[in-house]
Amino acid sequence: MKKWIILGATGSIGTQTLDIVRKYPDEYNVIAFSLGRDLEKNIKLIEEFSPLAVCVRTEETKEILKEKYQNLIVYYGDEGLVNLACFQKEDKEVLLVVSVVGFIGMIPTAKAIEIGRDIALANKETLVVAGEIIMSLAKKHKVNIFPIDSEHSAIHQCLLGENKEDIKKIIITASGGSFRNLSREQLENVSISDALNHPNWKMGAKITIDSSTMMNKGFEVIEAHHLFDVPYEKITTIIHKESIIHSMVEFKDSSIKAQLGNADMHIPILYALSGGKRVEYNNELDLYRAKLSFNEMDFERYPCLKMAYAAAQKGNIFPTILNVSNDAAVNLFLEGKIKYLEIEKIIEEALEEAIEVEELTLDIILSTGRDIQEKIYKKYGRGL
Repeated sequence: MKKWIILGATGSIGTQTLDIVRKYPDEYNVIAFSLGRDLEKNIKLIEEFSPLAVCVRTEETKEILKEKYQNLIVYYGDEGLVNLACFQKEDKEVLLVVSVVGFIGMIPTAKAIEIGRDIALANKETLVVAGEIIMSLAKKHKVNIFPIDSEHSAIHQCLLGENKEDIKKIIITASGGSFRNLSREQLENVSISDALNHPNWKMGAKITIDSSTMMNKGFEVIEAHHLFDVPYEKITTIIHKESIIHSMVEFKDSSIKAQLGNADMHIPILYALSGGKRVEYNNELDLYRAKLSFNEMDFERYPCLKMAYAAAQKGNIFPTILNVSNDAAVNLFLEGKIKYLEIEKIIEEALEEAIEVEELTLDIILSTGRDIQEKIYKKYGRGL
């Protein structure tokens, strides 16, 4: 039986991961997970899965759960996430699923790698802001990092059995998001509910907004660069509205490999968490009805993607600035404090003011991230 620890069990990826445990109870066991703010929901998950340890947001919630479950180990806060990620560190068979959103996943991931624990990664920020550090740690400690994102899962599968030297181009597909049929002028007054209405995927609010601005693809380009050690000039994006091809790889002989499947995150999650093993799962793609269309990516229509490429090429602290300013801007939009098109304006201003740091470390990334977000929130009247 495979054993998992899930950071972010109540989020979109975490919830779908638990679906897989329900479907295959004799094969997979969740020994620990971190939870959200909904106490009633948290209690239901603890009752259902009987974990050995959990991590919650606050000390108050910790005390409530400790009183209710005498034998349950309960951690809380950022330090608690690190403890959870390294729970039963002597057990080398445990896989850490990192599905929390934001910087909060970076340090626990690094600490888990340092104890030799394999990672199934759905937390974009970890590789976007600290890709070189994380991949260097993984190499040093001989740790596998299995990508959960459908795009990176597809690339991984396309590269199996191939030589890196033969790669001509990695092609990351993009649905185009909620506003793919709207012009720049039509985006002026779009609503939050409009932005959250993704045509193909069921995802969390943050990633759905990122999909609509195409920042999500920018992050995926940076992730692909680190995961597969491929230069940015060999990574491109393309609009594929149907979300049937999840990504492609073109080789030097001009042949292209593609991975196809229905828009169902359970499939790449199951593949990643099984260590690349094929597990039976029924959601067959109907090839007789499937349509495949492709459109060139327009950087003028999607300036966030253009900024992501520029920040990635600069490296150093710039991907961090890109990430944290985007996080802050998206939060402000979801709270109704700014208009949709102001998201890209906030990111652009932050990048223009950014200054390269002498040495990039996890501590520098965290402190810089906090400073940038505090500055943005202060300007737009929101506390951290």
